[in-house]
Amino acid sequence: MQERVVEIILFLVNEMRSNKRLNDVDVSSLTRDGYTQSEISSAFSWLFERLSAGKSIAGMSGGALASHRMLNDAERMVIGSEAYGYMIQCQQLGLLHNEDVETIIERIMMAGFAAVGLPEMKSFVAGYLFDAEGSTGQISLGTNDTIH
Repeated sequence: MQERVVEIILFLVNEMRSNKRLNDVDVSSLTRDGYTQSEISSAFSWLFERLSAGKSIAGMSGGALASHRMLNDAERMVIGSEAYGYMIQCQQLGLLHNEDVETIIERIMMAGFAAVGLPEMKSFVAGYLFDAEGSTGQISLGTNDTIH
């Protein structure tokens, strides 16, 4: 479920990078794509919370990031190209910083996975984003809904 919220966040950040204000983003395409109102609200809440707390989203400035992390041979054997591409996309859009990418790669390698594909990488990124900086690991969706 968190993975779907991250997909919405990626969409919103991408829209903001094309000089749209967050409240000007048309979310009707998201509902047509099957995202729930709770998921959309959670994504907006995450962004508002991050921006109002003064935390930067690196890709929002529109500038390119200074470096790209290259996988070594052992990492390349474990992390699939589609999974790595997703992580780089998150980095390019500013959801992940260089240190975050390094941390996620370290966690994957230390966990002893034989192979990490796109679904697993989405789970790693979502888990990292929603557990980062001392959060409770929960996202409030609505009245009684919570993602753990």
